[in-house]
Amino acid sequence: MDRDRIETVTLRWLRRLVIAGFLLVTVLPFYYMLVLSVRPIERLLLDPGALLVPFGELTVATYAEVLKSVEEGGQGFLTFIRNSGIVAVSATLLTLLVAIPGAYAVSRLRFFGRRQVNFLFLAVYLFPSIVIAIPLFVVFTRAGLRGSLLGLVLVYISQTLPVSVYMLKNYFETIPVSLEESAAIDGAGRLGIIRRVSLPLAAPSIMAVALYDFMIAWNEFFFALLFLVDKPNRWTVSLGLSLLSDGVEVPKTVLMAGSVLLTLPIVILFFASERLLTEGLTSGAEKG
Repeated sequence: MDRDRIETVTLRWLRRLVIAGFLLVTVLPFYYMLVLSVRPIERLLLDPGALLVPFGELTVATYAEVLKSVEEGGQGFLTFIRNSGIVAVSATLLTLLVAIPGAYAVSRLRFFGRRQVNFLFLAVYLFPSIVIAIPLFVVFTRAGLRGSLLGLVLVYISQTLPVSVYMLKNYFETIPVSLEESAAIDGAGRLGIIRRVSLPLAAPSIMAVALYDFMIAWNEFFFALLFLVDKPNRWTVSLGLSLLSDGVEVPKTVLMAGSVLLTLPIVILFFASERLLTEGLTSGAEKG
């Protein structure tokens, strides 16, 4: 074997080893969490490190306890999932409703302060969440929105909107202006150009931004704790999971079942839209 052949084979096996290592580090914790969530607590105490569990030992009683309402002796996660779904979907849709025309305007229209606006979109992330948490808490309390899901949706929009506009702007700039000019020659107005030309071409990027916004709203904990701590019936999944982790009387198998319910929707969405997500996140990286 010559030198080039040896290097090619070595790099090929190194790549496989690196991929296998990343898969092990990524998949093993989730797999162990899944195993813990379907084991009886008495069997877990006898053999906590078991990764392979007999089929007859598996149980879904932990999930039943997590999903049942508090009145029925459960943890009420069905209500938490509903609240998280309402908040995440609403925040995602409202963010896109504002971000799409905003990103198009920044990428196509010429106006005073256009370059400064690009900086302001990301300037909000220069400050930690705790800095804006207190002013938002005061404002929302006076407006009567503290403790409501609507208030939480508005807070999430303020967090996701700037980066959504920035990401979509980069993609709109890659769409050839000549396509829009051709549509304008055919008699299409500005809204018609956006609806018939720009939006179909920007669909991968829009889906990527939507998934990004949904994941932020679904997993967020700090603002949910700040605004909903005194309203247990309006808690989100992340907030409900913190209740399980703080409870000494709650078995760890039930805690793991709650963790699976928090993680599984995001995992399913990611793998279902992996190709679209990758295409959308890398769009706008090159121009030409």
